[in-house]
Amino acid sequence: MLRTTPVFALGFRPFYLLAALMAALDVPLWLAQYAGWAMPSGYLNGMAWHAHEMMFGFAAAVLTGFLFTAVRNWTGLPTPTGAALAALAALWLAARVLLLTGPGWLAAIVDVAFLPAVAAALWLPLRRSRNRNQFFVALLLALAVANLVFHLAHGGAIALSELVPLRFTLYLIVVIVAIMGGRVIPSFTQNAIRGARIRRWRALDIAAIATLALALASALAGLPGLVSGPLCLLAAALHAARLAMWDPWSTRGQPILWILHLSYAWIPVALLLLGAAVLGAAVPAVLADHALGVGVVGGMILGMITRTARGHTGRSLQPGRSEVAAYALVAIAAATRVLIPLVWPEAYRSALPISGVLWSAAFVLYLLVYVPMLTQPRADGQEG
Repeated sequence: MLRTTPVFALGFRPFYLLAALMAALDVPLWLAQYAGWAMPSGYLNGMAWHAHEMMFGFAAAVLTGFLFTAVRNWTGLPTPTGAALAALAALWLAARVLLLTGPGWLAAIVDVAFLPAVAAALWLPLRRSRNRNQFFVALLLALAVANLVFHLAHGGAIALSELVPLRFTLYLIVVIVAIMGGRVIPSFTQNAIRGARIRRWRALDIAAIATLALALASALAGLPGLVSGPLCLLAAALHAARLAMWDPWSTRGQPILWILHLSYAWIPVALLLLGAAVLGAAVPAVLADHALGVGVVGGMILGMITRTARGHTGRSLQPGRSEVAAYALVAIAAATRVLIPLVWPEAYRSALPISGVLWSAAFVLYLLVYVPMLTQPRADGQEG
């Protein structure tokens, strides 16, 4: 029965919907607790729950849905559908519930099990086809290890701050975004806009990715500011130059493109903030984290889950008004969360709920448009 149910026809369908639901609910629940309202007294709560679920709930679900769909296209071999896909979605959902309700030991086991299960499902088609994207399996396992370390730190089994594995996960996802963004953003732009002046310089791409990884690793390791600070500033300059070569201005009339360029632009902004923080300026490092989390990851995900959902359901790549409004809302949410506290620290408590409402509204709009789209057969009658 599940094999014929459209929502389990391909990986992006259930996992994009679950990710959007997670994004819409996570921030209001966290803000409610921040305002003093009680949350379920379970295994995780407060900031630990919010940060963990944005990484291992929201982002992990999107990555899963994207890879299950992309690997089938890359290899021509099947990825989980039907009952197998439903079981993986149920595993993801069970982890989300258990992290709120407990018991803690079961929540940790179920949560940590999800990413290795996804990696195992992807390994066979990638290996059989000898596809060059086998490195994604290693990345998923690296994220799984980070999740395990988080749970060990949270439970006191190792003497490590929970923030370390969470920041590692955020930084690794940003590096993945930078690598994949370099593949798709200029090509999408060039294919859609005839007059776009796209330039690519392989040496710049390599230098930008390498310095990004080094800058984030040095900041995570707590190296002296005189080491990590210049690395962050250099990486910011290289990524700004890289983005400029993709002619972002040419996309101003194409929302499904400008959201990708705008989201990528938060990478140099975040690196400037992180560089200033580690060099001792009065800039909280948490602003850099949210520039990456809300601006880069949130914006890029929203852009990609609209584009790929439309493409893989046989629809036009022209977003409607609701999608464009969602793009604007998530972009304004990032600016509100990062820039207002930066220039007006006293407004932090006001900026936080405003940003949260804007973020959640963006993903509510996504759900309103895409629940019907992703729970019905393809518009062109094809499989998937």
